Amino acid sequence: MKSIVRKLLVTGAVVASTFAFAQADKIVMGVSIPAATHGWAGGVVYWANRTQAELEKQYPGIKVVVKTAGSAAEQANQIQDLQTVNKINTLVILPFESAPLTQPVAQIKNKGVFVTVVDRGLTDTSAQNAYVAGDNPGFGKVAAEFMAKEMGGKGDLVILRGIPTVIDNQRVDAFNEVIKANPGMKVLDAKHGNWNRDDAFKVMQDYLTRFKKIDAVWASDDDMAVGVQKAIEQAKRSDVKLVIGGAGAKGYVKKVMDGDPIVKANVTYSPSMIADAMKLTADARVKGAEMPATTIIPSVLITKENAAQYYFPDSPF
Repeated sequence: MKSIVRKLLVTGAVVASTFAFAQADKIVMGVSIPAATHGWAGGVVYWANRTQAELEKQYPGIKVVVKTAGSAAEQANQIQDLQTVNKINTLVILPFESAPLTQPVAQIKNKGVFVTVVDRGLTDTSAQNAYVAGDNPGFGKVAAEFMAKEMGGKGDLVILRGIPTVIDNQRVDAFNEVIKANPGMKVLDAKHGNWNRDDAFKVMQDYLTRFKKIDAVWASDDDMAVGVQKAIEQAKRSDVKLVIGGAGAKGYVKKVMDGDPIVKANVTYSPSMIADAMKLTADARVKGAEMPATTIIPSVLITKENAAQYYFPDSPF
């Protein structure tokens, strides 16, 4: 995987690893992630396990322990066990939820564990040493720019939003800024599909009933795009010329690769960011080097020309 050698956007102050380890010292890294409750989370589990093996091969002596949790409460208990039972001195965590995990993570950090938080930020950033995430504003901006170009700056479109969250707001606000700069484009409606294909199917059914012409759909997630396309096919509508999802699910990257007539692009927000976080953290800890306080992984437009670089057929997502 080429993820940590591709360009990363680093922001914020650079934080030193409080516990600088020499190469020969023992590093025990706990990796705490949600269970594979949906496609993207399944991808996180896949990349975490894959990277565990890579790191233990790359750095002889390092120990990586991966744990998955089906709830915030289970995850809080697991990270306590990682510290007391597995004796971790490094934690990479993608919180199941932000608020319930903030205090448990802070307690781990206060016991001397170096903490890297991934994707879902904590409510108190002092509970972490470093933060690694995807570029949510970029996710919306890149999708809108492609849509505007593909539509020639004009046409009617609908939006399917995710779960009501700060992340969703960032994506949609950035998307809308681009659309506003193209006065020939009109957003007919924007409703929450909750990053769920069944919910998205129902929202799209409603759109197709209410609007007799829809030129394009921004589904803002590949799982939602599945529901969108199912609704379009069932309604036998031929007016929709473009559907853009996002996150780089292998099924949708394959559609782009194969030249699907309405799925012409995708935008990365890969679950492989857990691998980036693990590799960046391990590299800094092994070398006793400084790690950026914040690392943002850019959202990249996936087209037929570069889709093969983002297609991982063995991944569950």
